[in-house]
Amino acid sequence: MNRIKVLIVDDSAFARKVIREVLQARPEIEVVGYARDGLDAVEKIAALNPDVITLDLLMPDLDGLGVLAALPAETRGRVLIVSVSQGDSDLAVQALQMGAFDIVTKPTVLATDRLYDLSEELVAKVQLVARTKRLSVEPALRAPALSGPQASALRAPTLLVIGTSTGGPQALTQLFRELPAGINFPIGIALHIPPGYTASLSARISLHSPVPMKEASHGELLLPGHAYIAPGGKHLAIDGEAGKFYARVGLEPLNTIHHPSVDVLFSSAAAAAGAGALGIVLTGMGNDGLAGAKDIHDRGGRILAEAES
Repeated sequence: MNRIKVLIVDDSAFARKVIREVLQARPEIEVVGYARDGLDAVEKIAALNPDVITLDLLMPDLDGLGVLAALPAETRGRVLIVSVSQGDSDLAVQALQMGAFDIVTKPTVLATDRLYDLSEELVAKVQLVARTKRLSVEPALRAPALSGPQASALRAPTLLVIGTSTGGPQALTQLFRELPAGINFPIGIALHIPPGYTASLSARISLHSPVPMKEASHGELLLPGHAYIAPGGKHLAIDGEAGKFYARVGLEPLNTIHHPSVDVLFSSAAAAAGAGALGIVLTGMGNDGLAGAKDIHDRGGRILAEAES
C-alpha cells in the first residue's frame, strides 16, 4: 500500500504535535516532515514532494498566503488549510481562491475535548486531497466558453443554479470574473465549505465581477443580475411564486451528507423554474448534484458541467 505522505506546516509546536498524532494514528498516512514557518515550508515541499501539505495561515517570515504564492499551481491543490479560527476567514478564502484544496477549522487552543472531532475531519480531508484528481478550472471557464452561443444560452434561463465542491472558490472566482454584464435572472449557489467563510468569499468575488454576490438570507427576494450563495452549514432552496424567486435557507432536510447540498438547490430550482432552470456543475462533486441535475433535466431545464481536462 502506498502511504499518503504529509508535510505539516505550523509555527506552533503544540499544533504540529497534535496534527502529527492524529495523522500517524492511521496506517495509510505517513508524516514525512514538519516546517516551522513559510520559508522552511517552501524548501521542504520542494525536497520532500509530499502528497498533502497541512498549512497554517499565520506564521512568521512567510505566511500561508506567501507559501501558496511561491508554489506552482499544480502543487497548490495539495494544500489543506488548517486555520486557527473563523476570525481569519478572509485569509482562508484568499487561500482557497489561490487554489488551496480545502479548510479544516481548528480550535483557538487545540483542547483535548475537541481532538476527536478535529481528527475525523482532518483525516477525511487528507485522504480526499490524496485521492482527488484535480480539475483544470481555467480551460473550462475562460471567456470564450462564455461568449457567442454560450453567452446567449446563459441569457435564456429564468434561474441559474451552480453547484461546486473541491476547488469551488477558485472556480467561482474565475467564472464570475468572466460573466457578462446585464444578466437578467438570479443565480443561486451551493458550495461545499465549512461555516464562517461564505460572507467573505462572496464579498471578495463581488469586487471583480459585474454580478454582485451575497450570502442568501431566508425569505429574501432573489433579484435578477444578483447571485446568492448558501451559508456554510445550511441549505439553500429556491421557491417560485408569481414569476419571482425567494430563498429558503435552513438545516432541513437533515439527512443529506452535505450542508449545503447541491441536490437540494437543484431540485428546488427544477420545481420553481421548470424548463427555465439552468444548472452548472463546477469541479468534482461526487454524487451530490446527480439527483438534482436529473430533476432539472426531467422538467425541461438544462445542465452544463465543467469538462475535465
